[in-house]
Parts: sequence; C-alpha cells; structure tokens
Amino acid sequence: MTLTEKQRQHQAELHKKLWNMANDLRGQMEANEFKNYILGLIFYRYLSEKTEYRVTKLLEEDEISFEEAWKDEEMRGALAEELIQQIGYVIEPEYLFSNMIKEIGKGDQGKFDTEMLQKAVNTITESTLGADSQEDFQNLFDDMDLASSKLGRDVKSRSRLIAKIMASINDIPFLHDDVDIDVLGDAYEYMISQFAASAGKKAGEFYTPQQVSRILAKIVTVGKSDIKSVYDPTCGSGSLLLRVAKEANVRKFYGQELTATTYNLARMNMLLHDVSYQNFDIKNDNTLKEPHHADMRFEAVVANPPYSAKWSGDSKFLDDERFSAYGKLAPKSKADYAFVQHMIHQLDDNGTMAVVLPHGVLFRGAAEGVIRKYLIEEKNYLDAVIGLPANVFYGTSIPTCILVFKKCREADDNVIFIDASNDFEKGKNQNYLRDENVAKIVDTYIKRETIEKYSHAAPLEEIKENDYNLNIPRYVDTFEEEEPIETSAVQKRLYEIDNEIEEIDAELAKYFKELGVESYGK
Repeated sequence: MTLTEKQRQHQAELHKKLWNMANDLRGQMEANEFKNYILGLIFYRYLSEKTEYRVTKLLEEDEISFEEAWKDEEMRGALAEELIQQIGYVIEPEYLFSNMIKEIGKGDQGKFDTEMLQKAVNTITESTLGADSQEDFQNLFDDMDLASSKLGRDVKSRSRLIAKIMASINDIPFLHDDVDIDVLGDAYEYMISQFAASAGKKAGEFYTPQQVSRILAKIVTVGKSDIKSVYDPTCGSGSLLLRVAKEANVRKFYGQELTATTYNLARMNMLLHDVSYQNFDIKNDNTLKEPHHADMRFEAVVANPPYSAKWSGDSKFLDDERFSAYGKLAPKSKADYAFVQHMIHQLDDNGTMAVVLPHGVLFRGAAEGVIRKYLIEEKNYLDAVIGLPANVFYGTSIPTCILVFKKCREADDNVIFIDASNDFEKGKNQNYLRDENVAKIVDTYIKRETIEKYSHAAPLEEIKENDYNLNIPRYVDTFEEEEPIETSAVQKRLYEIDNEIEEIDAELAKYFKELGVESYGK
C-alpha cells in the first residue's frame, strides 16, 4: 500500500466515525454547535494523552504510576512544575481522558458525568494561572457548554450523550508515532470543512481549502527550508499558518483573529499540531483597529481576509504608519486594500507575502487605484497575480485571485500573471484544485514563464501602459477563436428547414380537416 493510499484509507475511516458522531448530535443543535463539542473533546483527549506521555517519561526511573506519584505531596509538586514548564498545563490522574473512559465503561456504576468533565476542563485552565502559558490556555473550552439544555434536560441525559461521543472519540486511533498519518489534524480539518460547507459564508471565513493553502505556503517558502516567522493577520482557525510549516521549518507562528470562537479554534489547532505554547502568539482582536504585532516584521505573511469587508476608514488612519505613505485609505465599504497595506507594513525586507482577494482589487479605481499604483510604481512590491477558478471557497462562488508581494525586488523585475481559472476538477457543490493544478501554478510562478493562454511575464512598463489595471485578461490572452462558419451550408440547411416546415404544416392541415376543424394555430 502506497503512502497516499494509506493516508486516504485512514482518512475515510476517520471521516466515517466523525460523521456518525455528528449524527448523534444532529437535530439537537446547529452544525456550528456540535462541531464545538466534537472538536473540544478531541482536543481534550489530545491534551490528556500528551500529559500521560510526558508523565511516563518523567517517572520512567521511579517505576511508579501517575496515580501513585500524585498521592505523594512532594512528587505531585515536582510533577506539576515539570508539566507546566514542558507542556504548559496539568491534568490530574482522575481527570485523564483514559480514566473517564474507564468510568464510562462501568455504566451506571461509574463516576463519569458532565459535571466531572467540566471540573476537569476548569482544572486545566486553573493550572496555567500565573504561568507563561496562561494566555494560550484561557477560555479554550468556552464554546463547549456542558450545561446546555440542548444536550439534555438534566445532568444524567447530558452525560449519557457526551459519554457516547467520548467513547466514539476513544475508538479513533491517533497513531502518534506515525509521522505520515496526521489523524488529529485530519479530524480537525474535516470537522471544520464540513461545518464550513454546511454553514455558508460565515464558516468559510475561517477555513481556506487545503489546495489554496498549499499554493500560498509554497510561494512564501520558495528557496527556503527554514522560516524565522510566519504571520496571518486574519488567521481564522490557523490552518494557513500550519500549512506553511509543512513546506519549511517554522520557528514561530503569529496571528490575529477577531471572532472569539475562531480564536479558540486557532489556539487549539496549534496545540493539536504539536506546536508548543512557547512557539505561537495568536491574539483576539480587530487587526485593522488594534494590531497586536505592529512593531514586528515577518519573513512570511499569508492571509485569506474576509472579502470586501466594511471597516471604519476613519481619517485618523492617515496618521497610522501602516497607511500614511499612500495618501489614500481603502474605501469604508471595501477593506481589501486596508489588509494589504497592513500586511505590507508587517512584511520583512527579505520576506514574501501571499494573500487571497476578490478580483475587484485588480481593477477598481478611486482610492484603490491610487493604492495599487503606489505599490507598483513607487515601491515595486507586486511580484505576481494569480487568477483562481470560481467556486473553490466555501460559501462563495466568486472568482478570487492571489497577490504576491516582495520588498526585495529589483527595478527591472517583471510581474508574472497566471490565469489558472480553467484548471480545476468540478465537484457537486464546489470546484477543486487538483495536485497537478497546484504544481503548475507554483512551477510557473518560480520559473516566471510566459505560457500561451496561461501566463505572461509583464515588465513594469506594460503595467504602466495599462494604467496599473491588473485585470488578468489584459495580460494573458485566453481568447479562443470560433471555427469559421460555412455560410453556404447554413443557407442550404435553412432552405431545407423551410421545406420541412411547409410539409409538416400541410400534413397537419389534412388531419385537422378530417377532424372537422377548419383551421389551426389561431
């Protein structure tokens, strides 16, 4: 069995289990709500198993169990201190996921209920108070409301349902030792993608399809195996940040997310992918209003911001160093270029930035035209314009593009335009980029080749001649000539059709006469 076949087999089995779990909760709550419980419990199991693994290592020479060591006051203090230092939190033996599963297995004789689980969750948060990891663990489980009446009318009924979900999660083989099978990551991404697909645009805002993420990640890591830092100002669930780490070694992740629920998902996602709390810094706030990393510069910047979102566009931003040099602010009704300006400000001199945006940013005029001209003419930051197929994002069918910016371009460097809008696999609800489509985009970007009806390397003078309009058809001619029409053959066929109509009319008239109808069609 090949690696790809092995991965697909595990994914298929996993997705089936997750779907069955979702069905247990379906009907009692909305998709976004049952997603919170399933992902929250998967995350809790992960934290528990990570704790058990570390404790086993710490107690290896003592030949004593976690339960026994915890009863000893001195050993308990030493264990707690080591766990906080190494993984940032503590889970007591009785609250381990595995111990709860044992209690669930005892049925009515067991001690498990939702109140026990809630206490366990609270204990994790409390264990981080005063530690460096406190901010990264605060409110992580807030969206998993174990006292919700939607789970059941009383503790017993709620506990029965949650116990069923936990037992199903316990049946999933996490395969921690298999580096090629990312069970935890697959589970997480599957639940988010299913939620995004069923819940519309709102959900799609925090999930970027994997193939689009791969394009961004590959572009910002071209020629690099080690990245000092990666930043996403609208990081959603953090999937884009983590995707970059699959292309190069990333030392530290930075991000900001406005929605509290999604912010929690991003922090969970980091920890789920074994990123230490010491190696990520994700904030919960409005990036344009309250940027938390404004003084930092990043080697790689990626983003899929909300398309044409509204923002204040207040004149005070003209004094903000992120926007002041342009002389214009993005319109209040479309914050696309406000995000671009913010990201450019955060980009390091040797860095690469790739952002997904709606096609309107390529050609809209007024303030956006001024900003676009400044980026191209004054700064020479624009490196590539890539047109993607329509309907590849959850919740929106509009065509999108990827803009790539660099601060280290030479004066005579061209801008590569790629029209990949026709390269995709059509799906039932949305279109998909195939591996070969992704590879072709990235390869063309790297080689900066002009390929007929696909790409064009445009010198800055050509863009200037187009008045800084970046609309891709101006640079990549995809016009397909229609086959010449033989007019004589068409004329002959029209004559034949007229004769056929006359013959049919005559035959119909005959039938109507036999029926005693003098005329028809009146």
